[in-house]
Amino acid sequence: MVSKRLILSEEQIQQRVRELAAHIDHDYENKTPVLVGVLNGVFRFIADLTRYITIPVQFDFIRISSYGMGSESCGQIRLTKDVDMDLAGRHVLVVEDIVDSGLTLNCLLKDLEARGVASLKTCVLIDKTERREQAVSPDYLGFVIEEGFLVGYGLDYAEEYRYLNGIYHLEL
Repeated sequence: MVSKRLILSEEQIQQRVRELAAHIDHDYENKTPVLVGVLNGVFRFIADLTRYITIPVQFDFIRISSYGMGSESCGQIRLTKDVDMDLAGRHVLVVEDIVDSGLTLNCLLKDLEARGVASLKTCVLIDKTERREQAVSPDYLGFVIEEGFLVGYGLDYAEEYRYLNGIYHLEL
């Protein structure tokens, strides 16, 4: 039987997203960054984040996966959708829902940096350190959660639970 326990309420998430947007507004003043969202889990976070950002931004999306349909990273990184925009010379902010092992984000950052971006930063809703294999230091960070399998607010388990407004620890 699967059960879930609330970790972060919708109100806690929205308050922190507003704070992150204010930091981004300040740091990118007089620039037009490209927010590159990592699909699928980021869709709620990036939508809410951009509701609070007041500077001009552009968007693109990438899909890169290491999970498949399970609860543990398979260690194999797959690019299934690349960005459409030419990022050379642009200020790029990668927006990610969660960093776990660090493998996927590190791989993505190396790839984007090789494209000749003017600057490259990361905005991560959740930094989960339990299974960290590669060092990752998000530039903008929502929450640190040490352990557990998390679902809700875009995070899924086998494509379920993304619709939840809060973030829950899924007990399998």
